[in-house]
Amino acid sequence: MKETIKSGFTGYQYFVIAILAFIQFTVVLDFMVLSPLGAILMPELSISTAQFGLVVSAYAFSAGASGLLAAGFADKFDRKKLLLFFYTGFVIGTLLCGLAPDYYSLLAARIVTGIFGGVISSIGFAIITDVFALEFRGRVMGFVQLAFGASQVLGIPVGLYLAGIFNWHAPFLLIVGLSTIIGIIIFLYLQPITAHLKIQTEESAFSHLWKVVRKGPYQRAFLATTLLATGGFMLMPFGSAFGVHNLGISLEQLPLLYAITGVCMLFFSPMIGILSDKIGKYKMFVIGSVITAIMTYIYCNLGVTPLWIILVLNVFLFVGITGRMISASSLMTAVPEASDRGAFMGINSSVQQISGGIASLIAGLIVHETATGYIENYPLLGNVVIVAVAIAVLLMYQIHLYVSSKLARDVSSGNPG
Repeated sequence: MKETIKSGFTGYQYFVIAILAFIQFTVVLDFMVLSPLGAILMPELSISTAQFGLVVSAYAFSAGASGLLAAGFADKFDRKKLLLFFYTGFVIGTLLCGLAPDYYSLLAARIVTGIFGGVISSIGFAIITDVFALEFRGRVMGFVQLAFGASQVLGIPVGLYLAGIFNWHAPFLLIVGLSTIIGIIIFLYLQPITAHLKIQTEESAFSHLWKVVRKGPYQRAFLATTLLATGGFMLMPFGSAFGVHNLGISLEQLPLLYAITGVCMLFFSPMIGILSDKIGKYKMFVIGSVITAIMTYIYCNLGVTPLWIILVLNVFLFVGITGRMISASSLMTAVPEASDRGAFMGINSSVQQISGGIASLIAGLIVHETATGYIENYPLLGNVVIVAVAIAVLLMYQIHLYVSSKLARDVSSGNPG
């Protein structure tokens, strides 16, 4: 049941937004901190770009597999209990990362973290869909996506600072401490979310999963998600190494780059969410895609560049990426029927993680690190991302048409959706 009122959100809804944002902050930080640590990890663990790509993709593949397994059960349980279960596993996996002594231990720890962490976002999206009406989801997503900016402003610079003072384990231990506090708050204050249980059938988890997978509109959404995941997972793993060895950024300047970009995203994310609700989610997606494509082409073809220019380009790149994420996520929440939300979100998250894992592996094969650390073939990687962005625009248009017709049917039948 939606609790949204025309004058704004209820006090409890603000709490839900805040707790989901904090959860997203820890999960995003756990993934994003690995990229800037790449410039430290590769030489310290004596691993290649392909091996580092495997560390990144191991999280994605395990997250994708667990998401598929969990999707059939996602609509059968109280979403609060499901969230607590997977968030606890995420904390344990992150702790194992913080204690990992070598490459293979870290690889195994990332698999454990992915098994639990990869499902959390889909549960969060299901909660948003349960609690907030569609016309407000853009701004809700905008606030929740503040986690990305906050992870850059606070998490990544602090993580890199701790890694410099202590070692690369320190950022993961920081995430464990923060996540433990958030988990306790969820346990004490988040209300059970069980309205979806009243409309469930007696079908088995496997039957429910298979029913969702077979639906044509859902399949188009999953295909669009596959393309959406390509950009971030291809560029992000080698972003810090490219910045240091190709663009001429020093390791000491990396925290500044992430921090300034993050501050800007703290400002832009809510604006993008509000704008997405006002002008339309698909229009916002197109705008974000155009910005992303242009900035990707410019950024990936740079040589040694002054820091201030890199900062400006990086901010615009993240504005484009965030615009795509917020608008696409908001639009996707309107695709599934109420009885399929948990399963749809779980499968969608799995598709995103698996395709992202494949993208990371492909990226590790496309780019090469020379003896000096220089990253070769990054422009080619950028071109692949641009093609994926263009195809995603066409696929999301089909999703937009489906959602528009679905909402029209819901209005005519008196179902708020």
